[in-house]
This record gives sequence, C-alpha cells and structure tokens, in this order.
Amino acid sequence: MEGNWHVYPLDGALELDYVDQAGHPSRRWVLARELKVGPGKMLLGGIDILSEDGYRGFRVDRIQRLEDAETGLVVEHNILDWLVKRAERQAKARRKFLAKQLVRGQAGA
Repeated sequence: MEGNWHVYPLDGALELDYVDQAGHPSRRWVLARELKVGPGKMLLGGIDILSEDGYRGFRVDRIQRLEDAETGLVVEHNILDWLVKRAERQAKARRKFLAKQLVRGQAGA
C-alpha cells in the first residue's frame, strides 16, 4: 500500500493500443512492472520499449486493447480486472516459490 494506492507488482511483456490525453491513438510495447490502483485512477507502470522516456505510467482507462506477448491472449474488455488477476496470480506464485525455498532451507539445516 502506498497512501490510498494499492500497488501490485506485475511482470510481463504487453502490447497496448493506447489513447493519450489529447485523444491520439498509438500502439505501445511495454515491459510491465506494477499496477497501481487508487482513488479514481489506475496506472500500469512499466518500460515503454520504443520510447526514450523509459519508465512511465499508462492510465488503464485509456488502454483500448492489450495483448499478452507471452501467451498471445488479447484483452479488449475488463482490462483492469485482467491486470489485477494476473498480478494476484503472480503474487501467489511468488509466495509459493518462497515457501518452497524456506522449507528446503530448513530441511538442509
């Protein structure tokens, strides 16, 4: 938690159809790092690989379409829900991995 924001770590390569503040559409390729959910605003944070700006935030409500580069899955509706579920699955997998490492460490002691 960061103030009133909930920050979900998120990993993945995503292709976004995005509309900027001025209404200009663009296609972005992003290495996702986090999803921030706060009062009235949701941001996907990551590295825009074709931009010299590097790390930036994308307003989720401006993402028209998302494609998961790993699976090829295309998401055109309920994008925020999909991102939150993916982040939660990744968090669960990290916890499971760390628990296994802890058990292995205790077994070897």
